[in-house]
Amino acid sequence: MKLGIVGATGLVGRIMMDILEHKNLPIKNLYLSASKNSVGKKFFFKKKKYKIISIQNLLDNKPNIVLFSAGSNISKKWAPKFEEIGSTIIDNSSAWRMDPGKKLIIPEINAFSLSKKDKIIANPNCSTIQLVMILYPLHIEYKIIRVIISTYQSVTGTGKRALDQMNKEKNGKKIINKIYPHPIYQNVLPHCDSFEKNGYTKEEIKLMKETKKIMNDQNISITATCVRVPVIGGHSESVNISFENKPNINQIYEIFSKKKGIIIQDNPKKNIYPMPLYAHGKDEVFVGRIRNDFSYKNSLNIWIVADNLRKGAATNAIQIAEFLIHKN
Repeated sequence: MKLGIVGATGLVGRIMMDILEHKNLPIKNLYLSASKNSVGKKFFFKKKKYKIISIQNLLDNKPNIVLFSAGSNISKKWAPKFEEIGSTIIDNSSAWRMDPGKKLIIPEINAFSLSKKDKIIANPNCSTIQLVMILYPLHIEYKIIRVIISTYQSVTGTGKRALDQMNKEKNGKKIINKIYPHPIYQNVLPHCDSFEKNGYTKEEIKLMKETKKIMNDQNISITATCVRVPVIGGHSESVNISFENKPNINQIYEIFSKKKGIIIQDNPKKNIYPMPLYAHGKDEVFVGRIRNDFSYKNSLNIWIVADNLRKGAATNAIQIAEFLIHKN
């Protein structure tokens, strides 16, 4: 199999390579692509040296599967070109997520819907993936009516420039190209992505729309507030859920314990609950603080944490690739 990575030098691209390093996939040829500034740089993968090539060079090599993590503009321009030569594209940007002709995939939930005709496959937003991993089994059991989400999102979700800004602020260094409009170190910003005319940010809208699409239910009422916080380990979410049927806490523990990719951390007496510090570098979604909401009938509060660069991006994309390889 020929596998390509577009955006190989970015935060997500590097983690993709790290994850693949520990996988036993039948990769005969690996092609790493990035921006013009990175072309020619060398990387090691499984003790073999690889040079960064241009995306045109990657196209010329006709890869079977291409993992895109280079932003929407690159995906919109190049994904159709790879599709034309028969490649399957797994795209980590927002370019194709809400396209009615493209599938938005979380392998544990809806990979079964993929067919050979699906040549451009969308990887959901990082905050969406961890949320839906938890919501979906609850929706099957109790039928969700409404969801209220507040996120606490890592600076790594914005990329390397955001990480640089936080570290420079921490060390008192001058910042030339700020990515955030305010300091992020020792601060929180209720501002993820740009603001729309309706007062919501693009990140909040992504979270609401993508959740409905993956769960295949436009009748669920969803609202969200997304907040950037000065941590690097992952995204956290405080979620309030209202159901048509009364939820049972013990049954919920049982449901989650049987689901692949979910780990329960919920023992308040021993101060055990999900944290980005613990989720960092792990591929699972962690859930805890599961409790009834006594202010409204058939409602529940939960706390969800996951590494946004792994399950929220790189891991999910590679899991899709694994599914396609094993299916074929």
